[in-house]
Amino acid sequence: QVQLVESGGGLVQAGGSLRLSCAASGSIFSINTMGWYRQAPGKQRELVATVTSGRITNYADSVKGRFTISRDNAKNAVYLQMNSLKPEDTAVYSCYAQVLTSGSNGSKLSRGSWGQGTQVTVFS
Repeated sequence: QVQLVESGGGLVQAGGSLRLSCAASGSIFSINTMGWYRQAPGKQRELVATVTSGRITNYADSVKGRFTISRDNAKNAVYLQMNSLKPEDTAVYSCYAQVLTSGSNGSKLSRGSWGQGTQVTVFS
């Protein structure tokens, strides 16, 4: 079983910064894509940022220039530095990882894993 645990959420004034962290643990052979998603009340979950094992990044237009995603492969961790926060950024932020795990008879299985989410609230 693979477990993802997020931390770093909280309450912050508009214009401030937060840094989210996510660490994966369990039967991990390797991790391909890692990323962050968010869901605000009454809205659908949306992609915030992703980063591949090759360090290719992708950002939602709404966060470009303000958020930075990074990863530490040795620690199976992904981070999201959030600057110039806006009230519109308020949401539950969840960590995602595409994990290659052990299968039967030495085979490998690719699985998507989600963290429990961390609340980010930005007030004006």
